[in-house]
Amino acid sequence: MQPTRVLAVDDEERFLTSLAKLLAKKGYQVETATGGAQALSILTDHDVDVMILDVKMPGMDGMTTFKEAKKIRPLMEVIMLTGHATVDTALEAIKIGAFEYLMKPCAIDELIEKVKQAADRKGLLLGQPKG
Repeated sequence: MQPTRVLAVDDEERFLTSLAKLLAKKGYQVETATGGAQALSILTDHDVDVMILDVKMPGMDGMTTFKEAKKIRPLMEVIMLTGHATVDTALEAIKIGAFEYLMKPCAIDELIEKVKQAADRKGLLLGQPKG
């Protein structure tokens, strides 16, 4: 069985590096991007099961990145992360198909569990359970 492919997108490089290491230790295949444009470039070339996406980033923000990413990979599950949550942003994210919307800082175990749940959901949609 192929490992779950995760793309983590965040402009905070220290957080991104730590998250990628933890996900890799759990057996996930991880790509990282420090911005929306870089994330879209990766999605064009690589199939991704789950994207972890920061909402507030310089340049292309998370919501714009999310909308463009879903055009490239419509079946990919997206977990939104933010340190600046608003009800409007959360509702918009869920409305356009986010799997989850989490506040930073969140417990890493909770985030990893959400990645597993998102991968399981994508697998069920495709008829190929990941777990």
